Amino acid sequence: MKIIKDSMLCICFICFLMNTQCDDDDDLVEAPCEQTVIIDSGFYELAESDLYTLISVQIEDNCLAINVSASGCDSSSWSMVLVDSGAVAESSPEQRFLKFVFSNEEDCLAVFTQERSFDLSPLQITGSNEVILNIESFSETLTYMY
Repeated sequence: MKIIKDSMLCICFICFLMNTQCDDDDDLVEAPCEQTVIIDSGFYELAESDLYTLISVQIEDNCLAINVSASGCDSSSWSMVLVDSGAVAESSPEQRFLKFVFSNEEDCLAVFTQERSFDLSPLQITGSNEVILNIESFSETLTYMY
């Protein structure tokens, strides 16, 4: 009889512990941007991009959304990185220099479109509330206000 009571007590205790565990979904906060800007002068100097067509660029809050199209098989293997040179031009407002690096190893004739967003927070400059972004091969500069 004591074994049955002890077993029941253990089962109740285990059920109690399982019931009080955190639900993983409760604590998840979706990051507003998919990727973060990389600040690396060496990478910036050596980075080369494959061919793509720029469809749109938009800054919303601290995210830069870049929409591109390119030929490929399904676009699942595309790699997109936004890299900053680390240099800040002392103008008013300050300016930063970036490259959008697109890698595509797919050899198909279909055309796909994909959008990525990059967290611009690391580009903020202390004592300033905006910075001009000069992205190589983009026709216009962008003003990031924070």
